[in-house]
Amino acid sequence: MSVLVTGIGELTTNSDATGDALVLDGERIAWVGSSRRAPAADEHVDVEGRAVLPGWVDSHTHLVFAGDRTAEFGARMAGQPYTAGGIAVTVDATRRATDEELSEVVRKHVAEALRQGTTFVETKTGYGLTVADEVRSARVAAEHADEVTFLGAHLVPPGADADTYVELVRGEMLDAVAPLVRWADVFCEEGAFGHDQAKAVLEAARAKGLGLRVHGNQLGEGPGVRLAVELGAASVDHCTYLSAADVDALASSGTVATLLPACDLSTRQALPPARALLDAGATVALASNCNPGSSYTSSMAFCVATAVLQMRMTVQEAVWAATAGGARALRRDDVGAIRPGARADLHVLDAPSITHLAYRPGVPLTHAVWRGGARVV
Repeated sequence: MSVLVTGIGELTTNSDATGDALVLDGERIAWVGSSRRAPAADEHVDVEGRAVLPGWVDSHTHLVFAGDRTAEFGARMAGQPYTAGGIAVTVDATRRATDEELSEVVRKHVAEALRQGTTFVETKTGYGLTVADEVRSARVAAEHADEVTFLGAHLVPPGADADTYVELVRGEMLDAVAPLVRWADVFCEEGAFGHDQAKAVLEAARAKGLGLRVHGNQLGEGPGVRLAVELGAASVDHCTYLSAADVDALASSGTVATLLPACDLSTRQALPPARALLDAGATVALASNCNPGSSYTSSMAFCVATAVLQMRMTVQEAVWAATAGGARALRRDDVGAIRPGARADLHVLDAPSITHLAYRPGVPLTHAVWRGGARVV
């Protein structure tokens, strides 16, 4: 069925397409242009002057989990520093949960994000850290998410030897999980995995045909950005602490700097240097990092408002980063933009322009959402 959408007050396309009307045909966008020249369609929807933009592309989440870490959050708010050690708490709870419980957690959070305009979601394994639990996490993730990333190298399990665990991750665990995922990731940070360990995991994953991602430079300047650029990773995520050399390396590479401002607020760290990255010419994405420990939000609008109000991004830059930027981080060309041939993912705001996303922070502005051509909100 085709749908003609007219009455668009402001249309953000992230493409060469312009106008005040568009046609959805099945799962794809068929036409964009002036309403005066709009083709006929099976259905007509007038959005009455509201802003229309692509659905959010959330390129970094951790949704396969169980348990609660409100005590850890409260301790941080009382002054305890974040060290990523709480991941082990979630690992224990996730291992004890049933498949059905884990599936419901992922389903609930994907649905929650969709109601707020997120139409494309990546999520990771990484709270299992055994072969069986990582395989289970990948299967559960694939039930609900659009992209799945293997993050067996999230943390060395308590009591395990780091080098022995790396061999498990890049060997038996990778062999078992690889058929179920598109990406491999590693937490390259002091207290997690060093440069050589992370490189060994990523090179093994690349040999299996997986795309590469890196968690890097979250807790301090380190080798994460350098490793991601060296290996041609699609993205390096966090980028909270960057040297001038890191910024230059990202600007001269195809690796996307994915910024996770909700995480930095929740862990009371500095916000990432978005302005320096953009001014240098780096490609920037914004993502929620939704997880139970360091960033328990599915609101991409919150991330956009934070990027504008506290990270000196313009509204247009932040919206691009949360849509087209996320698509770049996932190396997708079918989402994050409104143009003929793209997936029919639309986010209609109850506002006349995208500026209201930062102008009215915290106000729920989602009026309607189409995902793959179907209206879901």
